[in-house]
Amino acid sequence: MALLNFADVRGYRALDAQACRVAGSALTERYASASPFPHIAIDDFVPREILRDVLTDFPARREQTAFDRHQERLKYQFSPQQCGSAVIRNLFSELNSAAFLGFLQELTGIDGLIADPYFAGAGLHETMPGGHLGIHADFNRHRAMNLERRLNLLIYLNDDWEDGYGGALELWDNRMTACEQRIAPILGRAVIFNTDLDSYHGHPDPLACPVGRSRRSIATYYYTVPRNADFGIERETQFRVRPVSDDRRDWKMILHHVMQDWTPPALRKGRRGALLPRLLSR
Repeated sequence: MALLNFADVRGYRALDAQACRVAGSALTERYASASPFPHIAIDDFVPREILRDVLTDFPARREQTAFDRHQERLKYQFSPQQCGSAVIRNLFSELNSAAFLGFLQELTGIDGLIADPYFAGAGLHETMPGGHLGIHADFNRHRAMNLERRLNLLIYLNDDWEDGYGGALELWDNRMTACEQRIAPILGRAVIFNTDLDSYHGHPDPLACPVGRSRRSIATYYYTVPRNADFGIERETQFRVRPVSDDRRDWKMILHHVMQDWTPPALRKGRRGALLPRLLSR
């Protein structure tokens, strides 16, 4: 039986707020004590029949462009707004609901969580054979809402996934010296984790699944009002290099952060702010 179940409300699948809070509170200690940073992997997170319905309605890649650079290759991303499926839209709506926020708040101890109606960077993800996502820490500011990113939720959609296919989610220590956790992306498994500036994660090795297969997942992210009045350090996605690997540094983003930290505000705002994008585009 799934951890979280849905009631049928005239054809709409809805989570129960009280049941969500009870389920979250039962896992609080396990979440907080996890290493290398607070996280949890939960099998049978939601009913598999819902996830199989999502797979049936999974969008085609015809009009999508994949990420294709050294740090992130052959990965497609679909916003829920791009999906004509009532099943998919219903599920994302509930993952943004007050009931589900209650589950997350009980689980993580983070109060005041805010869902993202824009699904910035979130939605349905698909990585093709040979693709990968380098080890990274996520962007920490939602610019449209000026909120601080605090949590990631991933739900995997890969039935009959073999270990030899690769694609396990890796969680690395904050010094990038070792991978402490590898979590296989099997159907029904959810992973929830804190997103701090040193929450390093990814699936960095090329997928070895056969042609015709891909690594699919659901991703949603959650925010709070910034903990520091001035927001502290603002960062875009930061890719890191694993020891003894052929990983490449993301020099463009490194330069962006250096200039962001050291350029006077007057050069980053207003008309003169055009200087910074011009330099970064070279």
